[in-house]
Amino acid sequence: MTEVSFYHLERQSLDQVLPKLMERVMGAGLRAVVLAGSRERVERLNTLLWTYDDASFLPHGAREDGNLAEHPIFLTTEEENPNGATVLAVIDGLKPTYIGDFDRCLDIFNGNDEADVSDARERWKKYKADGHEVVYWQQSPQGKWEKKG
Repeated sequence: MTEVSFYHLERQSLDQVLPKLMERVMGAGLRAVVLAGSRERVERLNTLLWTYDDASFLPHGAREDGNLAEHPIFLTTEEENPNGATVLAVIDGLKPTYIGDFDRCLDIFNGNDEADVSDARERWKKYKADGHEVVYWQQSPQGKWEKKG
């Protein structure tokens, strides 16, 4: 079964957290698919991952970049895995049906929006009922991610 890690964003935005999570994925020698809710979001993330830190490089791409299998990080709005990723990062409250195709799923949600928190709770219950291992990560006041469950 897939390990589903919920990342509760309260102190930092998705734009601050996603690149750091992708650095950890890449540092472990893994590949990722980032599943987003819109083409506009994919375009914004595509730019973000090139520009978020002058000292860092996250090789990535989206469908329009071609060579889909070659991108260590693939940005998409579709339930697909053209780069053979073992990590799926889900944003925008999406509820993918194919998380079982991955070793790990990162469910990143806005903890400052009660509707997003409620939706995340429902996803947690569903993934747990489906037999996936679920873990909850919350940021401490010092900015460190702490595993809570």
